[in-house]
Order: sequence, then C-alpha cells, then structure tokens
Amino acid sequence: MIKLNDIVVKFGDFTALHNINVHVKEGEFFTFLGPSGCGKTTTLRTITGFIEPVSGTVVVKDRDITHVPIEERNIGIVFQSYALFPTMTVYDNIAFGLKIKKLKKTEIDKKVREIAKKVDLSDEQLMKAVSQLSGGQQQRVAIARALVTEPAIICMDEPLSNLDAKLRVQLRNELKQMQKDFGITTIYVTHDQEEALTLSDRIAVFNKGYIEQIGTPNEIYNFSKTEFVCNFIGDINRLSEPVTDRLIASGAALKPTDHHYIRLERLHVNTEPGPGQLSLPGRVSMREYYGLYIKYYIDLGTQTIKVIEKNDGVRIYEEGQEVSVVLDPSDVMSYPPGKEVSA
Repeated sequence: MIKLNDIVVKFGDFTALHNINVHVKEGEFFTFLGPSGCGKTTTLRTITGFIEPVSGTVVVKDRDITHVPIEERNIGIVFQSYALFPTMTVYDNIAFGLKIKKLKKTEIDKKVREIAKKVDLSDEQLMKAVSQLSGGQQQRVAIARALVTEPAIICMDEPLSNLDAKLRVQLRNELKQMQKDFGITTIYVTHDQEEALTLSDRIAVFNKGYIEQIGTPNEIYNFSKTEFVCNFIGDINRLSEPVTDRLIASGAALKPTDHHYIRLERLHVNTEPGPGQLSLPGRVSMREYYGLYIKYYIDLGTQTIKVIEKNDGVRIYEEGQEVSVVLDPSDVMSYPPGKEVSA
C-alpha cells in the first residue's frame, strides 16, 4: 500500500532522516513512535507531501508520489492542533474539502451528515461554531473532515496530545473502532508508548532519524531488538553486575559484558522458583498502589529492582518486609554495550 524506500531528508547540513524504509499494508493501523525530534513527524510530512526528500521514493499503490502535490495525493490529514476554522460552523469545516472539489450542494450535504453520524456528531453540533465545542468534539470534527473526502490513507500527527488523560483513553478506543469500521489505512504519530501499544497493528520505533525496530506491539515490547527500544517501551529493570553474576553462576547463558534487562511483570515476589529460576532475597523499600496491580521497589542489596504484582487483595507486602524475588533467565533481554541509549 505505502512504501518508503531509502528516504533521506535534510534541513541544511542536518540529516533528519537516514535511509528510512517502511512498508505499510492496506487497512493497517501503523504507528510512528519515538521521543521528540526523532524523525517521526518528518516522515509523516514526507508521506503527505509537506516535505520533499533529497533521495528515496514514496510509493502508494505502486504509484510514485514523491513529487506529487499535496492536494493530489488523496491523503487525509489530522493535525495535532486540528487546524480547524474556529469561526466557521462544524458543518462548514467538514464540508470544506468537498467544496474545494466543487461537488453539488446536495451531495455535500449527504456526505457531511453521513460522516458526522459515524463520528458521533449530532445535527445540533453541526450548526455550532467549532470554538463552542469541547476538545474531544473538535477532534471528531478534524477526523470527519479528513475522512469525508474518502481518502485512501489517513495520517494523524499526535491527535490526542491536547486532551486530558481520561478523554484521551476514551477517544483512543473510539479511534481504533472507527479505523476498523472504515477499514482505512492509517499512519499515526505519537510519543506515547501506551497509545502506540494499544492502537497499533504494527509500530516503527524512531531514534535520531533512524528506525530502530518495526514490529507488532508484542514484538516491540517483549522482543525489543535494540537497547534503545528496550528502554523506551514501558518500564524495565537493568540488572546489576552482581545479579548478572549470580544468574551466570546458576547456569544462565548470559555474557557478563552485555547489558541485561528484565520487565517488571516477569518478576515474582515470594513464589517457589521453578527449574533454572533464581530466587534473590530482598526487602520492600517502597510500594505504589494502582488498584489492579501493585508496584514494589525491592532492595536486593546491590540494586533496587521494580516488580509488578497483580493485586489479589490478600498478598500485599508492607514496606520493610523481607521477601524473595524470583526471576527466569529466559525472560532477560541482553544487548552488547557501545550503542548509545537515548531514552
């Protein structure tokens, strides 16, 4: 569907993108994820036509659109700021692209009302000025305006970042459902790891103009290919040398010179170790209560390790309590030293 082939983008002497290669399948929800300044928005703007690469090609449905004007690309865009016309009505905002295409008034009206229903905007809201709507409603208007022209692709640049946390979660679910209902190929830009893991079919993790890894949410989280991805996605423990040495002494096939990490939920408190597993004595130094789960900070003597335990309402460990932490060497992710970790 969409192929980026060896895309290089420069701003003066600065190289913003280094040989970016991405293949987005038709109907896929594909996310560009990474910290600020990593190149994800630059890549999106290259696809939409706002930026022209110095080399490489942008191909959509086997058509090279690298030098095709923005308005001829048939790509819907939802900006971070929504870029709506505040003094115009919701109806006129959604109808704007259809009027540019010079469709008949009756056809415009039909399309506007159909798309408004699909994004849960009422007839009453259609007649209001955009400035009278809440942030969540404005976001729906921006999506409706992008979809009403029936684009082959929709690109969204941090569309939920201006909303409060609760509304962001609500609209995240609605956004995914909408994308499924429309079946439209979606490219989504975010710095929010939870958002990316929740929404995406696949994710490209960006770092300093390079793509570190492309994979499903499960691959990115549980099988991080690089130390950067491992650190950037979710919370994680880096194992100290003494803990690593104990694992090696117990038979784990780990290199002492590598950097070793383990996810919080892979560790267990006060359980019987299985074959090949290691039990480490420690003391609860702090805990954070989240309801569904509890995060414990356990002092092992050589380091404090974080553990997430499901909250069963029965086994809750107090600060200062002596416990054991059980880990399985097969859950450890290891990386050779030398590559900078920016997360």
